[in-house]
Amino acid sequence: MSSTIPKFTATIATGLLAGAFLYGCLNVVPTFAEVPLEVHLVFRVQLMTHNSAVMQLLMCVSFLAPIWYAVTLSHCKTAKTIILMASAFALTSFLVTRFGNVPINQQLKTWSALHPPANWESLLHRWNTYNAIRTLTAIACFISMITGVHLAPDNSTAES
Repeated sequence: MSSTIPKFTATIATGLLAGAFLYGCLNVVPTFAEVPLEVHLVFRVQLMTHNSAVMQLLMCVSFLAPIWYAVTLSHCKTAKTIILMASAFALTSFLVTRFGNVPINQQLKTWSALHPPANWESLLHRWNTYNAIRTLTAIACFISMITGVHLAPDNSTAES
């Protein structure tokens, strides 16, 4: 079975996932802290609306594509194991998002900027902690994918 398309898909998806989360962590989240709360909340809610489908799809592809690629690797157990680790890291990013960030996002949608809940700062701190975890697991996903690709045998001569 040819590994070119699954390898390409898995590499691109895991790289985009890591890049998207890293960009958010290094640029978007600090910006939230530097604007008034009312701007922060309006922007965050709109960002969630736009990010939701794209990030869910990206996390799904980053989970499934490495598995697809690993199936094509019949003789390299080390590469296959590392690539499956990439899939596990993508799944972890998804689970942290789904059960950590998303419930807080749902609460954020109900907040009034003029009268936020008393614990709003601790909730945002918890959201940032989950965000850091999913960013690190997404980066680990991409690093695992790149490492696995590097260790995998080159099938291009066999496919020609």
